[in-house]
Amino acid sequence: MKKTRNLLSTFLLAFSTTAFAEEVSSFGQSIASFSESVDGFFNDYTGWFVGLIFKSVPVGDANFPLIVGWLLIAAIIFTLYFGFIQFRKAGMAIDIVKGKYTDPNSKEEGEVSHFQALTTALSGTVGLGNIAGVGAALAIGGPGATFWMILCGLLGMASKFCECTLGVKYRTILPSGAVSGGPMYYLSQGLGEKGLGGLGKALAIGFALMCILGSLGGGNMFQANQAHAMLTYAFDVPSEYGIITGVVLAALVFSVIVGGMPSIASVTEKVVPWMAALYVGMALIVIGVNIGQVGPAFAAIFEGAFTGAGVVGGFVGALIQGLKRATFSNEAGVGSAAIAHSAVKTKEPVTEGLVSLLEPFVDTVVICTMTALVITIAGLNVAPFDGSGLTGVTLTAASFTETAGVFKYLLALAVVMFAFSTMISWSYYGLKAWTYLFGEGKGTELVFKVMFCVFVVIGATIQFGAVIDFSDAAIFAMSIFNIIGLYFLMPVVKKELQSFIARVKSGEIKTYDTK
Repeated sequence: MKKTRNLLSTFLLAFSTTAFAEEVSSFGQSIASFSESVDGFFNDYTGWFVGLIFKSVPVGDANFPLIVGWLLIAAIIFTLYFGFIQFRKAGMAIDIVKGKYTDPNSKEEGEVSHFQALTTALSGTVGLGNIAGVGAALAIGGPGATFWMILCGLLGMASKFCECTLGVKYRTILPSGAVSGGPMYYLSQGLGEKGLGGLGKALAIGFALMCILGSLGGGNMFQANQAHAMLTYAFDVPSEYGIITGVVLAALVFSVIVGGMPSIASVTEKVVPWMAALYVGMALIVIGVNIGQVGPAFAAIFEGAFTGAGVVGGFVGALIQGLKRATFSNEAGVGSAAIAHSAVKTKEPVTEGLVSLLEPFVDTVVICTMTALVITIAGLNVAPFDGSGLTGVTLTAASFTETAGVFKYLLALAVVMFAFSTMISWSYYGLKAWTYLFGEGKGTELVFKVMFCVFVVIGATIQFGAVIDFSDAAIFAMSIFNIIGLYFLMPVVKKELQSFIARVKSGEIKTYDTK
């Protein structure tokens, strides 16, 4: 015991020595140099791809990204085509999550429950976008961006319903009982049934490639990078210690993902409710303490939505920032969530489609709105609305700490939890895209899982710019392949929906006591 104490003392003493500090400084300089080289490479050779995916057109004094329009138009079409399913069947969706339509004595194919599938998909979308992204939207688009964010979130619920229903319908059950599903499978098989096998295969391969790239960047490196940045902000952890943060996060991520979807789901069903409760609880305290300002805050949101006073681009600027943040946050139409929902234990694809439509509501309508209210109440997103002042995570953090200084540390904890949960979900998305391209098997899976964890360490250590831009572009490129397929396959979803509702009404599909 004494030897252990002496060893620990020596280790701690080493961290305080000048020699160690010099080594850390030298290491930091090497990392910075390497970061610049990597970023330069990506900027030179992938900048065209980023520019293509995020191509914008001028609308008034603002620029509108075409990819946002692509996702928004799809959400509107699906909302109309399925008869506002997100409003008509929200109650049924909640009942399905609670197990009302699940026979407790029946063993269905799949790996996780409806609730576990929902929390896994939520852990992939509820993340830094809800904190930093909303801060950026309000810094540029003003309070009015919140209104359009909510509207886009509500419309996106129909996109999630469509893609996740297809994810279950066309999934593959492996001999081991594990499930592989998602856009790769419904694009190739679903379009194949319509005599468009060549197109379906091409779309599936394109989607899988973009999913792998997106999982390693936006779903991995960016999360680790921002988690360490928040630790630096809240606890003054030296930025040079990113490799330590990365190794710890990588070890935690690997310990979860090595067990596959059941292990991931068992963690997310515990982590997601707690991290959401922590963040929403903080927001409610801020709102409660400043209850007198809630009315004016909502007034600013509604007024800014249609006037955009003081905002770059005016009304159009507020609208664009709100739509942009919502589509970037809830990923409705991107197709990623369909991969997680495919693993659910059910024989009725529509049940999981209905469950999935709750995601954009929780992610955008609830959590993003909470962030926006806190920022609006604090009043720190003041003119000029050009992003030159507080923006992103710094605006959100400063807004919380206006009420209580301790929120600085609680927010850091929330960011780390958000980052961790996002990484484990995106590791699964990337893995299923990887095995679709390179074949199923434990060896193939292990290669990707180890590679994913290596990128966690890299992400926490290196400061990226162009690399993350490329990854974000890859994630939104997924929506191009996915939505083309959804337009062809949405009649299949409508047929499944009509059949399910008819059998519920006739009593063929029974309900069960969930108490």
